Amino acid sequence: MNLIIISGLLGVLLMFTGVFVKNKRTISYVAIAAVLFALIANTAELQGHDWFNINAAAQMLQPNTLGLLMNEIMLLSCLIYFILSGRAIEQVGEFVADYYALIFFILAGVGIVTSFTNLLMLFLGIEIISIPLYILTGSDKRNLKSNEASLKYFLMGAFSTGLMLMGIALIYGGTGSFELSRIQTAQVSYNLVGGLLLLFCSMLFKVSGAPFHFWTPDVYDGAPTVFTSFMATIVKVAAFVAFIHMFDATHGFIGRKYQLMVSIIIALTLLFGNITAVFQQSVKRMLAYSSIAQAGFMLFALFAFTPIAREAIVLYGAAYCFATIGIFAVLVKMEDYTYDGFNGLAKSEPLLALLVTVFLFSLAGIPLTLGFFSKYYMIASALSTGGQYLWLVILAMLCAAVSVYYYFRVIQAMYFKPGVGQTIEHTVPFKVALVALAAMVLIFGIMPQALLQFLYF
Repeated sequence: MNLIIISGLLGVLLMFTGVFVKNKRTISYVAIAAVLFALIANTAELQGHDWFNINAAAQMLQPNTLGLLMNEIMLLSCLIYFILSGRAIEQVGEFVADYYALIFFILAGVGIVTSFTNLLMLFLGIEIISIPLYILTGSDKRNLKSNEASLKYFLMGAFSTGLMLMGIALIYGGTGSFELSRIQTAQVSYNLVGGLLLLFCSMLFKVSGAPFHFWTPDVYDGAPTVFTSFMATIVKVAAFVAFIHMFDATHGFIGRKYQLMVSIIIALTLLFGNITAVFQQSVKRMLAYSSIAQAGFMLFALFAFTPIAREAIVLYGAAYCFATIGIFAVLVKMEDYTYDGFNGLAKSEPLLALLVTVFLFSLAGIPLTLGFFSKYYMIASALSTGGQYLWLVILAMLCAAVSVYYYFRVIQAMYFKPGVGQTIEHTVPFKVALVALAAMVLIFGIMPQALLQFLYF
């Protein structure tokens, strides 16, 4: 409850800050302090200190250790995101305080979707996340691509919301309740199975899983780059936690047919994301397609539902958020988003090139980075279910090998392609935060148990 209430109040605070404070830099400092406070509040709840013990809400919201730990990772990522990309947010438009307020409202929705026990709370949480995102996507009014992306995202989001509501209605018709606990003990019926399938399709849209991934490249490419970073990391991971939480209560009576369906979706997501990413000429658009491929790996946590899968989603959420936020923090400061724009960057900005290399290594799953162990745990979770889906594991490893190609194209451009290299304006806090982010990727990559230990408080 701490994150939900405090993030909502902080969003209101940022709105009023925009009324009384005109200096954009000051507003960014207020936002950094606010998200740090939200991080402290969530840490307190992770240790058993719920500051807002509201009995009425406890019937529909019951945070567990996995949800609170994922909140911790997302809030830490958001703090680093504000430090690295605060100046880029200030340059989007005049309503900086409103942008930050919308982000805090999204964080309130994140708190809901990671702790719900009632389908109505799932619906409210998803919509609290989605509606501010529609606005942030179209916040660059001078850019037609931003306006187009916002409209496309809104229309597709409305369609997925309709699927979710219909699914919830069918589940209610089959069980007589919105509670997840009732779904676990309900008898299998056409209403229940049909409702779960509609919910499954709706959540696939939110996490960019095939065949509901088609909106992702255009929306990520058209949105202001600084907000694409937020959408592709924190929001996606939150949707995955909600996805896993929802179907953890239902996979038992669906059985092997459920696993077969998820395995096909994983295969399609991996294939489409990786193959299309190979042919992109824009690094931003490549990262959009690679986020679909990364979603394919994260879907393994939905496939397995074992203790290893819980550990895997923690590691993958952290690895994906840290690496992607770091790459986008550098990308947003560049004028040329193509691969050629990175030519010679190692000569003009050797430290930034090195840090980007670390983040790309992590996304590709190279050993000694957090991305390696996150992929390893995902594959191990799939193998723990038995050998009948060995074909899926082999396909995932082949797709991981393909991803090395398009990630290493950026490294090749930075170190081996001739060019002067762009001069990137950055401050000391930016450089320190980026180094700290890369250090976390390496430290947790060497000692993943340092992160996983918090899952067993």
